[in-house]
Amino acid sequence: MPPFTVLHVCMGNICRSPMAERLLALAVRERLTRRAEAPARAEELVHSHSAGTGGWHAGEEMNPPAARQVTGRGGDVEGFAARKLRSDHIDAADLVLTATADQQEYVVALRPDAAARTFVLGEFGRLLAAVDATALPPGDATPEAVYARGVALVAAAHDVRLGASALPTDDLDDPWGRGDQCFSRVADEIEETVHPLAGALLP
Repeated sequence: MPPFTVLHVCMGNICRSPMAERLLALAVRERLTRRAEAPARAEELVHSHSAGTGGWHAGEEMNPPAARQVTGRGGDVEGFAARKLRSDHIDAADLVLTATADQQEYVVALRPDAAARTFVLGEFGRLLAAVDATALPPGDATPEAVYARGVALVAAAHDVRLGASALPTDDLDDPWGRGDQCFSRVADEIEETVHPLAGALLP
């Protein structure tokens, strides 16, 4: 059921997955603006949220250098609070994007039936490039159309994957405790997947 829901997962939910959550939301707003649609409608089309495999930081704000990357690129960090991943978060997601292959394994161990819609973020970005977008449902800016197109996109990416494992280079480095330069590189890598994802959902 709409909206198309993307769950981002990392370890502590204060660096990588919150950046991915908010940068995807920003990318969807930018696509709507490009299509002369109201960017405020983004949340009714795509719900982007996140959680961590560990609960050590539950309730905390985004790590400051991560927040700087989001706001510096035009996004917002308002209302963010870290939380621990629960199985119902996975159940409600149409697409699960993890920062690393280890976290992908964690998600699938928790919910084996989510395997076909769970990807390492960098892996999904690679697979997207091989998906035949012309075979997807129409790309209208309605909740029902974006949902149908998103579900078909995930299924197509899974078909392209053909049981192959993610590559080591698909993992996002953990920038926690490191400098702004590292956070900037990780945010760039996140955008390399979330921008094409937003473009595929809203062509």
